[in-house]
Amino acid sequence: MKISKAHIKQRAFFKSQHTKNIQFRKDSLIRFQAVLLEEEKTIHQALFADLGKPEFEAYLTEYFVVMSELKTMIKNMERWAMPKRIKSSLLNFPSKDYLLPEPYGCCLQISPWNYPFQLSLATVIGAVAAGNTVVLKPSEHAPKTAELVANIIAKSFDPQHVTVVNGDAAAANELLQLRWDHIFFTGSTNIAKIIAKAAAVHLTPTILELGGKNPCIVDASAPIELSAKRIVWGKFVNCGQTCIAPDYILAEASIKDQLISAIVKEIKHAFGDDASTSKSYARIAHDKHFDRMVHLVKGAHLAHGGDHDAKTKYFGPTVLAVDDSSHPTMEEELFGPILPVLAYTNENQIDAIIEQYERPLGFYIFSKRKKFIKRIFAQHSYGGGVANDSLIQFANDNLPFGGVGHSGMGAYHGKYSFDAFTHYKPFVKRGTWIDPSIRYAPYPKSFNWLKKLLKNY
Repeated sequence: MKISKAHIKQRAFFKSQHTKNIQFRKDSLIRFQAVLLEEEKTIHQALFADLGKPEFEAYLTEYFVVMSELKTMIKNMERWAMPKRIKSSLLNFPSKDYLLPEPYGCCLQISPWNYPFQLSLATVIGAVAAGNTVVLKPSEHAPKTAELVANIIAKSFDPQHVTVVNGDAAAANELLQLRWDHIFFTGSTNIAKIIAKAAAVHLTPTILELGGKNPCIVDASAPIELSAKRIVWGKFVNCGQTCIAPDYILAEASIKDQLISAIVKEIKHAFGDDASTSKSYARIAHDKHFDRMVHLVKGAHLAHGGDHDAKTKYFGPTVLAVDDSSHPTMEEELFGPILPVLAYTNENQIDAIIEQYERPLGFYIFSKRKKFIKRIFAQHSYGGGVANDSLIQFANDNLPFGGVGHSGMGAYHGKYSFDAFTHYKPFVKRGTWIDPSIRYAPYPKSFNWLKKLLKNY
């Protein structure tokens, strides 16, 4: 379907009011759920073809997340879509005040290649539950999954309601020339600036889910073996291509070498001596990103890894002992299986290094010192944080998921997904049985009694 034609049809469909019917929305998501159940095996196969994802990892981090979001929406959307009675103001007496949930309208969603199934469809679920239409543009760098997502959407929805546009950057640019009622983008900060600029032309509400240089602090009080185990899982799941993965470690100098040894030991336990033969380790998504990984470790002091194979896009779990933040791997978000480890000798150094970068999407501390954890988390700004683990903030759909500043704007997951695609209209129903005259002209010369009343209000 041509892009402009799809846009016109969806705008007409939204104006028909069909999507404002709660039962229509629920039926659409139930049908979508049934198709996803039928396609589970095919989904895992597509993710393996694009990213070499192990089936367990594909299920846990992609398929399950989408199915869980669907279950939450189907269960709760009817209640969330109801008008909400709000406490009235004395100034409006007598009145009944409400918030009326209303869909934005025609939504554009542009999704990335690192979790090409989950990050494409989880946002579609929220938009549909809230009553919108959706045009989805998956990433061309995960072609098998993009093709499958298009087929699944076609089986589940009327194209006037939800449709997929596959293509490269040219297709994305064409989509951005059109006027949308809401735009949701997941990807890099550089592309997000292009999205935001296009949205600004029409003042379109926009949610941007980005990334950042996520710090992982480990002090001398932390349990080294357990910390290493949790860091390795969070860093190397999906071959490090996770926007909330620990990007670098700040280790207290007295335990830096011990921590590196524990991390290397845990890497071998998780993936074996040769991770290229492991059935639990994924691959780099595309050639350009692979070449970037190779370039980053050239000439670096490797504590472990650095092995790679261009033919299969395998890049092994890699750990670097880094002297300071001027190292090339500390210049920008890595978004891959490379983990630099720096030492610090005092807490001021921690603050100085973190503040060199824009506000990150994830923030992690491993420590038994409660005051230290509280101070660091309070002092620094970030999208979501965890003490003594990594990535798990994403797993709780009762928490909003989103960034701040260069790591994003807006949030979603669970109820926050419904809210992300909803405009809450204030509505006041004023009574007519009494009409206090105090607000009308001519105004009284003295109103001290009113000042006293409002002072205590």
